[in-house]
Amino acid sequence: MFKKLALIATVLTLCVVVLGAYVRLSDAGLGCPDWPGCYGTLTVPQSNAALAHAHETYPDSPIENAKAWKEMIHRYLAGILGLFVIVLFIQAWREREAIKVSPWLPTALVFIVGFQAALGMWTVTLLLKPAIVTMHLMGGMTTLAILTWTAHRHWGVSSGRFLTASNTRLLVRIAIVVLFMQIFLGGWTSTNYAALACTDFPTCHGAWIPEMDFSNAFHLFRELGENADGQPLALPAYVAIQWIHRIGALVTLVYLGFLGWLLMKQPQLKGSSILMLTLLVIQIGLGIANLVLYLPTVLAVAHNMVAALLLMTVIMVNSKITELRD
Repeated sequence: MFKKLALIATVLTLCVVVLGAYVRLSDAGLGCPDWPGCYGTLTVPQSNAALAHAHETYPDSPIENAKAWKEMIHRYLAGILGLFVIVLFIQAWREREAIKVSPWLPTALVFIVGFQAALGMWTVTLLLKPAIVTMHLMGGMTTLAILTWTAHRHWGVSSGRFLTASNTRLLVRIAIVVLFMQIFLGGWTSTNYAALACTDFPTCHGAWIPEMDFSNAFHLFRELGENADGQPLALPAYVAIQWIHRIGALVTLVYLGFLGWLLMKQPQLKGSSILMLTLLVIQIGLGIANLVLYLPTVLAVAHNMVAALLLMTVIMVNSKITELRD
């Protein structure tokens, strides 16, 4: 049961992450002004009485059904995922002698998902504060990574003999850090609405090093669209966010590209390395396409989805080269 639950929860988490990206990119993050319900109900208000109550209770938040339903469907799926995580936690301790991961890993997931729920609430109550929304994304990706590892330990094949070179093994471990850093930069770019701060490529406003304001760009505790002093965030700050994301993409491309080339030499890892390199090329292509095509929603969501798939692939490679616990 634990094995099946882990796989289902992993797929569900991928759906929640991608849907969360769609909600954010379609400006539906505040489709419901309260949490966990929507205008005081467990669904989007439909009846005349419910609509009247919503207008009276939230006069400054007009109901937009499409956005509200996007947000609520995301919350429903996240809630179902939370139930799966709780059951995994219970089963992990019941079957701790039989499962192939430490039961403390599903235990950690309970706390992570609980914190995710709090971040989801703060996303609404703090009106899309960039630090909160970015942390929400990182929490979702962390949940996905842990569940991918857990599922692969039970469904995949792992052996320390697949990769014996200690230096290459270390590079595989570091790949997780590199990818998480780039996901953070991508999330920070998206939550600050800085994706179109530069619309030319490979230069930015015709310059390789444009005018940038790093101090306000990466001030973590400011409000959306404001600098540290509460003034409107100027273009150089948005440019700095976009430019650093590009540099991170270049570093990720070189690092994962080199790592994929090394892993291609290992027969047991060749398939995974081909998948990783394919997703890497697609991800870079989507990033460029989002710039030159002015961020169409379908491509922006695909960019988030491929980032999640790339993370899952890197996690699975790490699992493959790690011996199963006794």
